Amino acid sequence: MNRRRAGLIALFSADVLSVLGDRVSMVAIPWLVLTTTGSPAKMGLVAGAEMLPYVVSGVLAAPLADRFGLRRTSIVTDLGSAAAMLAIVLTPGSPFGVLCLMVAVAGALRGCGDRVKHVMLKPMADAAGVKMIRVTSSYEGFTRTATLIGAPLGGLLISWIGPNQAIIVDAISFLVCAALIGLLVRLPATVQDDTPAPVREPYFQALRGGFSYLRKDQLLLGMIVMIFFLNVFNQASTAVFVPLWVEQVLKSPAALGLLFGGFAAGALLGNVIFTVLGPRLPQYSSFVIGAAIGGAPRLFTLGLSDHLWLVITVSFCCGVANAAVNPVMGVTLYERVPAALQTRVFGVTGAIAFIGIPIGGVLAGWSAATFGLRPAVIGSGVVLLLVTLVPVYRWWRHPVELPRYEEAA
Repeated sequence: MNRRRAGLIALFSADVLSVLGDRVSMVAIPWLVLTTTGSPAKMGLVAGAEMLPYVVSGVLAAPLADRFGLRRTSIVTDLGSAAAMLAIVLTPGSPFGVLCLMVAVAGALRGCGDRVKHVMLKPMADAAGVKMIRVTSSYEGFTRTATLIGAPLGGLLISWIGPNQAIIVDAISFLVCAALIGLLVRLPATVQDDTPAPVREPYFQALRGGFSYLRKDQLLLGMIVMIFFLNVFNQASTAVFVPLWVEQVLKSPAALGLLFGGFAAGALLGNVIFTVLGPRLPQYSSFVIGAAIGGAPRLFTLGLSDHLWLVITVSFCCGVANAAVNPVMGVTLYERVPAALQTRVFGVTGAIAFIGIPIGGVLAGWSAATFGLRPAVIGSGVVLLLVTLVPVYRWWRHPVELPRYEEAA
């Protein structure tokens, strides 16, 4: 049992460390581009060159990962990510197109590697006798923490040792991930590991399997669509609305950290609470109520108030409520999707969720420029409130509930 739990901890740690490394590189690489080219436009392009392949590869590479073996794919993609990061540092002065290509390769490898690590969590948790709702809640808390400290850490590393050396630190983090998986993680014998399946499904047939399954599971499809909308408006708030509100209302950039920190602190507290109470709570109702409370009130407060501490307080409370959403989504995926389809379905759901992030920034910028900040924020709040209340109303009229996992191994 100790060895099995050690393997789960190693996998968990590798996944969180990968997230931390991603956040460092998301700061270091654009900064490197800015200092070498002086072009903010190229900063945006290089960021997009990483994110788009990340989303796409999670879908397109899923059938190949199933064939190659989950554990083996995780190790190879981590080693490849490390090599791509080192290549960026070791080829200074490369044409911008070549740099974007290297960044795109790293993003594609990470997208595939992250999906595979997520798929491996459930069999490892089952073997260790740990409830999945606790795993997904803890994972959400740790990844939020990694996200919270990753960008500031990237900035500090750039200040202390320079952008190239910060990228090298990122490469080392992927080498550590590969070592953790290679040395400590052994999937149960019932799960496809390093031995490819004897009968291989045609690639496009395998690819369609993920889309087909998600289309048939209306409950799961509705939940991932909800995640998409939450990502759209969370990104709109983070990238556009909050900075504009601070600039126009408070005229002090120091408030940015307080606003973002308030929501993040609430989310961390909510994760701790949900990790303890989650197995005893009704899952689907926690999801829909958490989404409704954790989304629109933030936008309404931002659009209707000029008081910093009121906005911070509401953001904190929204963070607490929002903490139930991703863990329930994660455990629902593990419980409802057959193990043989998880790599493909996780890739599709990840793509749907992540594509909301760039859409949110674009829509927020357009709406604020067209209608002004307050109408754009309030209008966004209305749309998000309507979107999140639809499943609450349906659940109230026709109660549906996912099983509680307090009795599950």
